[in-house]
This record gives sequence, structure tokens and C-alpha cells, in this order.
Amino acid sequence: MLLRGDHVVEDDAGVRHRTVRPVSAVCRCGRSGTLPWCDSTHRLLPREQRP
Repeated sequence: MLLRGDHVVEDDAGVRHRTVRPVSAVCRCGRSGTLPWCDSTHRLLPREQRP
């Protein structure tokens, strides 16, 4: 999921992550090494497991 502009994203542990980038990608598969941000790990998953 892409977010445009400044945002604050709260993760499952309640930690708030602020972004000031023009565009940020939020992880939807839950397997990113940089949660809550997407690192494209979903591309390694079998197609039926991708979000």
C-alpha cells in the first residue's frame, strides 16, 4: 500500500513510525525485514501467498 505525504503509522506493538517521504510503501504481507515498511519480500512468496 502506498502512502503519499507525511504520515504516522502505528505497528502491532503500538510503536509509531513517522515518514516525511513523498511516497512510502507499507508492508501488507507481514514478512518485511523493515516492518512496517515494505522491502519487497512479498515478491519471494509463492503467488497464492502474496497479498
